[in-house]
Amino acid sequence: INAKDDEGVLVGSWDNVYAYGVPPSAWTGSTDILLEYRSSENPVRYGQCWVFAGVFNTFLRCLGIPARVITNYFSAHDNDANLQMDIFLEEDGTVSSKLTKDSVWNYHCWNEAWMTRPDLPVGFGGWQAVDSTPQENSDGMYRCGPASVQAIKHGHVCFQFDAPFVFAEVNSDLIYITAKKDGTHVVEMVDTTHIGKLIVTKQIGGDDIMDVTDTYKFQEGQEEERLALETALMYGAKKPLKTEGTVRSRSDVDMDFQVENAVLGKDFKVSITFQNNSSNRYNLSAYLSGNVIFYTGVSKAEFKKETFDVVLEPLSFKKEEVLVQAGEYMGHLLEQASLHFFVTAQVKETKDVLAKQKSTVLTIPKVVLKVRGTQMVGSEMVVTVEFTNPLPETLNNVWVHLEGPGVIKPMRKLFRELRPKATLQWEEVFRPWVPGPRKLIASVSSDSLRHVYGELDLQIQRRP
Repeated sequence: INAKDDEGVLVGSWDNVYAYGVPPSAWTGSTDILLEYRSSENPVRYGQCWVFAGVFNTFLRCLGIPARVITNYFSAHDNDANLQMDIFLEEDGTVSSKLTKDSVWNYHCWNEAWMTRPDLPVGFGGWQAVDSTPQENSDGMYRCGPASVQAIKHGHVCFQFDAPFVFAEVNSDLIYITAKKDGTHVVEMVDTTHIGKLIVTKQIGGDDIMDVTDTYKFQEGQEEERLALETALMYGAKKPLKTEGTVRSRSDVDMDFQVENAVLGKDFKVSITFQNNSSNRYNLSAYLSGNVIFYTGVSKAEFKKETFDVVLEPLSFKKEEVLVQAGEYMGHLLEQASLHFFVTAQVKETKDVLAKQKSTVLTIPKVVLKVRGTQMVGSEMVVTVEFTNPLPETLNNVWVHLEGPGVIKPMRKLFRELRPKATLQWEEVFRPWVPGPRKLIASVSSDSLRHVYGELDLQIQRRP
């Protein structure tokens, strides 16, 4: 499915530059991609994880292998195979980009295929994780799986194939380490719950999500969950972490923060809360960094940097608010409008370091789809696609993609420009050929705004 080793179907691109191809967010389905691959006999540009997973799903089902798409929120990409995410901090609390090699994706999509595993002990058949997104080399090729989901849950990462990598994606710990100037490393804190927050697939017969987190891991904090991690480390870790000294004891101060629901092009607030659980008075110096990131967790640009001091009275609670203005982030945005905030604080008296990170996705307006005509096989219908530009700037090279399996063949149309607050309209006539519940899907992508979608459910009647 990926083109990395063998001229497969899709070329991946994660750098926000999609010249000579279609941006990953513009595709509405696998049909267009597979037809283009067949007719051009060249890999199709471009895909990212959900495109690879969507095409692979179609492919597996065409072969008669039951398959579904899986989405893992806060998915770890463990580069050094030690089954943990190492986040290195400088002494002032900022993240060291030089030392931090692991990354946390906002989400990552792969597939599950249902099969027997006669090569494994009894009980490890059923759903297997398979991933066609080219992330890491496995025995000389860019591939991943099949890894038994049951084996991953229990930490049996010794079983084929690529189980340690998938295990780390859903269940590794986030470890914050200060890299001292004298070369020593101190483990400041361990966050056991950040990775694999929620693992979902599409619900059967509906559009809601089905939570499958418990098929990959035991509940955080349960004894079995720690046991699975220890089992995995015993089998799978290539090297222990070289850190002098033990993990620091828990601090008297707790810190957390919340990002207000934010709409593209609007200001919003980040609220940081501090809780002093002791009878001592503490002084803290805190640092907030806001970055525009690719959904793979890689930073493109820091747009916000704020340092502030906090005085905490004994047994008290304090809230600090930081205003983020639209003008600060708008110039840097990537297609998924993902913002990542990282807050660190140091307690001056105890030298304890507190760290938390969170991502947010700005709310983007939707594409509106309307139909008129009788919803019946062979009957003429009209679909209208509408989209209003929400930005204070003109959008250039606006591509609209439209598709409806069994209803309308994939099509696309170019609008050269769309002025601020202006609305584009596109009408197409179509005749459905498959009865039952169907769907129309549209996407809008332009030079400066992408990842815009809309869909409409149809109920197509049989011809009497």
